[in-house]
Amino acid sequence: MADPAQQLRAIAPSFVAVGPAGVAVRDRLKCLTAQDEEVLRLVGEHQGALASRDLKRRCADGPDHSTDTWAARKRELTKESSSRIAGAITKASHDQWALARRCQVAHIQDLAAGIGTLRHRLSLPIGEKGSKRAAGGYRSRKEWFTKSRRLATLEARHEAALADWQAGRVRVVRGGKRLANTRHNLAEAQLTEEWWRARWDAERWFIAADGESGKLFGNETIRVIPDGEISIKLPAPLAHLANARHGRYVLASTVAFKHRGQEWADRIEANRAVAYRIHLDVERGRWYLTASWQRPVVQTIPLTAARSSGMVGVDTNADHFAAYRLDPHGNPIGEPHRFPYDLSGSADHRDAQIRHAITRLLHWTKSAGVKAIAIEDLDFTAEKTREKHGRRKRFRQLISGIPTGRLKARLVSMAAEHGLSIVAVDPAYTSRWGGQHWQKPLVTPRRKMSRHDAAGIAIGRRALGHPIRRRTAPPPPDQSDRVGHRTAQAGPGTQRRDGNRPPATDRLHGKPTPSGKRTRGPSASKTVRDAPSTHQWVQDSLLHTG
Repeated sequence: MADPAQQLRAIAPSFVAVGPAGVAVRDRLKCLTAQDEEVLRLVGEHQGALASRDLKRRCADGPDHSTDTWAARKRELTKESSSRIAGAITKASHDQWALARRCQVAHIQDLAAGIGTLRHRLSLPIGEKGSKRAAGGYRSRKEWFTKSRRLATLEARHEAALADWQAGRVRVVRGGKRLANTRHNLAEAQLTEEWWRARWDAERWFIAADGESGKLFGNETIRVIPDGEISIKLPAPLAHLANARHGRYVLASTVAFKHRGQEWADRIEANRAVAYRIHLDVERGRWYLTASWQRPVVQTIPLTAARSSGMVGVDTNADHFAAYRLDPHGNPIGEPHRFPYDLSGSADHRDAQIRHAITRLLHWTKSAGVKAIAIEDLDFTAEKTREKHGRRKRFRQLISGIPTGRLKARLVSMAAEHGLSIVAVDPAYTSRWGGQHWQKPLVTPRRKMSRHDAAGIAIGRRALGHPIRRRTAPPPPDQSDRVGHRTAQAGPGTQRRDGNRPPATDRLHGKPTPSGKRTRGPSASKTVRDAPSTHQWVQDSLLHTG
């Protein structure tokens, strides 16, 4: 019976990723007057205070929330704002509470995984070696003692988190937990209290409105007309600041969305829902307007259609994408391509690097005439803990640096705009088997193959439905194909898939040479052989289908 530790896990089937369900565009509010900025600040402060108070009540309700309590909160907010603003605030509170609950569950699962690993390793004798599936015992008595202390800490955290989840308590900070903690470390962050206060206030403001289909230009609270004029419905306590009829304030700035401007104009002309949000970038001192709307769910193309023109296999790494183009039969074409990015620096810089690398990848894919990109369905949720990898701190930093979540969202949305599909594959053994079967055969004096390039081929072949290894073994009786097909990926309709290999003379036996002359004398009698034949079946370095 095979050792369970050596058994390979089942490979999940590949699938075409669902396209984006929403769109968001942004434009800067230029030429705002001092009065405009003052009104925006007052509106943001007033509605932000209402949002903070409503979120507190929503968290207090916990799992006992009902439609009656929701209606009661909305009625109270309507007195100090308007019905539509109250609806937007209560919806934002519900979304934030639900997000906090999901994060709470993920935190509990991470703690449980760490506790399980620690208990397993502490139960083993000191110095016992581990396997590929499970870690071994700790190397010293000191390390064992330290990990036993950490186990007690994680168990206490898990018990507290589980109690919070059962009671429906969540920890939510409007403005962000990281920015709140920065207040206590201003010297280390090299910030002043005034700058921190300005950013904190701006993050807690609430100037947003959900769209309504059937209403004028798709939004009654923040209205943007086709020529770019912006007007805001002021809350009741600030109605005296209105400069237009019906308690509205018209800004001096106009917007013109460069990206998707025509799509946005078509929506508002048809009075379809468009949500708006106005926010201040404190570092730049600029105001921005973000417009967003939902798209109908786009039906993804069948997997067979995505495979019709071949595939581009992409291996995701901490600092680059390694891509290789494959034909429908799984044969690599051309040279490997690498698209680097730098994930150091600020969040905006990292996001720009991801977008730039994906843009280059998509442009190269379109130029190659391929309809789909194959990428691993990565999820390192259970792989980042130090309990699992122990002292391998560098490896933990490596997998933590791979932008899996952000990459998925960016790649799917940007690929949809280029008419490309994304095929997600199981990441199991792609790097190992790719390096084993494809790295060495593809190396030439002018081509350097890395393990990541070979993994891109393995990912593409798995998305195409082919095994990762290049060829199957020849049939048992002889080198013909009477028992089974020698190739692993050639379909039933592929021409010459059953043909034997041409002889070393590049011509069929019994046929004359191109010059018509014999190149050797008569052969000896076939009834007597001096020695057995030493001819063996030689496997080509690459597979080519006719």
